[in-house]
Amino acid sequence: MQSQSENSKSKIVPPFLKPGDLLRVIAPSGALREFATFERGVEIWRSRGYKVEISPQIDDKWGYLAGKDNKRRNELAAAWQDPECRGILCARGGFGSTRILENWNWQISELSPIQNPKWLIGFSDITALLWSLEKVGISSVHAPVLTTLSSEPDWSVQRLFDWVEGRNIAPLKGSGWGRGVKSGILLPANLTVATHLLSTPFQPNLDNVILAFEDVTEAPYRIDRMLTQWRMSGALSKVSGIALGSFTKCEAPDNVPSLSVEEVLRDRLSDLGIPVVSNLPFGHEAPNAALPVGVMATLDAEHGVLSIGASATD
Repeated sequence: MQSQSENSKSKIVPPFLKPGDLLRVIAPSGALREFATFERGVEIWRSRGYKVEISPQIDDKWGYLAGKDNKRRNELAAAWQDPECRGILCARGGFGSTRILENWNWQISELSPIQNPKWLIGFSDITALLWSLEKVGISSVHAPVLTTLSSEPDWSVQRLFDWVEGRNIAPLKGSGWGRGVKSGILLPANLTVATHLLSTPFQPNLDNVILAFEDVTEAPYRIDRMLTQWRMSGALSKVSGIALGSFTKCEAPDNVPSLSVEEVLRDRLSDLGIPVVSNLPFGHEAPNAALPVGVMATLDAEHGVLSIGASATD
């Protein structure tokens, strides 16, 4: 297994994947509805030579969830404990992964999770699993779920495979707001899910991290409310920088007085005295560029660039 940083906070990166490896598919959050796009996503992985095993209960439903909590928790546990499985692919987001973290411990086998790490890949509601895994010392990937992978441009799909197979990935370019260059542990997340992890046992250490936020279908006032909670809780006081992806369908309703999402983001973040880069290509609107969780990254707010690895000056 590989450690990807000089920084002692950097997490264990699981053994890199290679064609022929077994990957298991689970639905830890919302009920699967998009079967055609799901199957196309599975085929992308299989076309790269991977053995993809789909849970036989992948289409279970309990209201908006992909089955009751114990069922979804048991599927995650079975995949995590499987000695042949090298990675876990999440079918979709939605809501529900935070529920299965209740009564959950990544140490569910004789080996500690750090002794037996494997890849976990997803985004949106899967943020809760990515961050909880980071908390116990293992890196994962904030990247398209199976229902969204087929809508990604070729370069974005290739970026995901490059990272999990051990190749370098290119910096991402956005719009810099100034305030210099900083390096820190990268924590990509859906803003709403991350906000609801604050002050829980699954909140990672936020000291000197680079937060990377995206969201979908949240009105500007709700984005404002969440960022205000981050400010008032003190959670942003030691953060090194903030990277912003797409905020998809986050407009206010017609004929309702409102700030724009960009105005809210600038108002709530630009006075923190840290680098901020916006309009980066990740989030619910393709492209959703893969971002590793728990490794060193550098945010250059003068040039609007997010890159993996520490800067030469840090």
